[in-house]
Amino acid sequence: MPRTTQIFCASTLYGAATLAAALDAGLFEPADRRLLLVTNNATNPEITPSVDAMPGFDRLRERFDEVRSWNETISPFHPSGWSPRENDIPMWERYVRLLWNLGDDEIQLVVESVQVNPALALCQLFTGAPVDVYADGLISYGPTRDKIDPLVGTRIGRLLHLDLVPGLTPLLLTEFGVPSELVPSEAFLKVLGELTEAEAELPAVSADGDRPALLLGQYLSALGILTDAEEEDLHLKMVRGAVALGHRSLVFKPHPVAPARWTKLLEDEATELGAELTLLDRPVLAEVAFQRLRPALVVGCFSTGLLTAAGLYGLPVARVGTDTVLAHLTPYQNSNRVPLTIVDALLPDIADAAAVNAWAMPPRERVDDLAALLGAVGFAMQPKIYPGLRGAAEAYLSKHLNPHTWRYFKRKRLTSLALPGAVPAQLSFIPRNATVRRLARRARALKQVAGRK
Repeated sequence: MPRTTQIFCASTLYGAATLAAALDAGLFEPADRRLLLVTNNATNPEITPSVDAMPGFDRLRERFDEVRSWNETISPFHPSGWSPRENDIPMWERYVRLLWNLGDDEIQLVVESVQVNPALALCQLFTGAPVDVYADGLISYGPTRDKIDPLVGTRIGRLLHLDLVPGLTPLLLTEFGVPSELVPSEAFLKVLGELTEAEAELPAVSADGDRPALLLGQYLSALGILTDAEEEDLHLKMVRGAVALGHRSLVFKPHPVAPARWTKLLEDEATELGAELTLLDRPVLAEVAFQRLRPALVVGCFSTGLLTAAGLYGLPVARVGTDTVLAHLTPYQNSNRVPLTIVDALLPDIADAAAVNAWAMPPRERVDDLAALLGAVGFAMQPKIYPGLRGAAEAYLSKHLNPHTWRYFKRKRLTSLALPGAVPAQLSFIPRNATVRRLARRARALKQVAGRK
């Protein structure tokens, strides 16, 4: 009887910690061998530390029999841009089996972001292997961002995810009927505790009990969501908002590749406002900082860390700039829209002191309202993948579009999908009228021709 080898793929320390928690919780069947495949998806992986070089990784390493590098396996190709050509798949599978000493083992895959490389490439390489997917953050509550080949999608057995919004069920992969399964919060907190113990250089809460406000940077300008100037202003709003709430000790955790000059701007702003800002430049998880610093407030835009701070650690949280980012985010299908929507809908704005001071994890009714909102947003994002959500989207938009909820939708998008809110009610027949739409296309074509003359 052949051996069974489980291959776990991780590109972030957060993802590796999620896998470790799932293993500790007994969510995987026993296997003869467990191999952790680390992949460095950074734009320049040659100068960016990989998962297995991050502080605390040694604490996670013991859950696996072996650690392999996908970057080294497919060098000189980049993990995000390479997948095997169909005719080359048998050759690549033989190569990988030989390189990793897999022999004739039966393979079971556990990957993240299955719709894109490197996870998709790995699923294509091991044709027929069963696949489990685990979620790395809030994006799992939204739709699958690209249509997945049924030869891959029908092999997915389940979606493992953390309970970041209690009571909310992921939409990801439901087009294939994939059930979701929770990774117990207790197991995840235990793993994070191990990472915290391994972090000797990060200071704990000061002896006088002064708990700082922790500001989380995301580097959204690198994704093309904001300009450098807009992101600078976003961070400055974090500083001003925290100081306005009475915090005089601030800690800023920047994105690992964010420009150093941003920190200097924030330090100067804090000093001018009578506060002190400290830079946390250690490459550690935000959750490790939550445990060591026990911040009095966690501030961010739409970082997953805001929900882990509130839900897993019971820390006060506040959002900054979500309305601005929602207005800038393009195209509408951008998968960051779902985390943005969740944070904007659930968490208090830092400018609203009363809401920040009174905020608590939402009751079931608000989670149900959020689920309905996400159903409408999810359909508007991916109508071809989730056509069954049209009725729910129409019902939500008919009843709940108002000056506040309009921020989650675009009139142009609703018009293209013939959804409520697209045009005035008395003209609602137009998007569905084939003759009118044909004439509109003809008019646009003529306009383009005239413009070229």
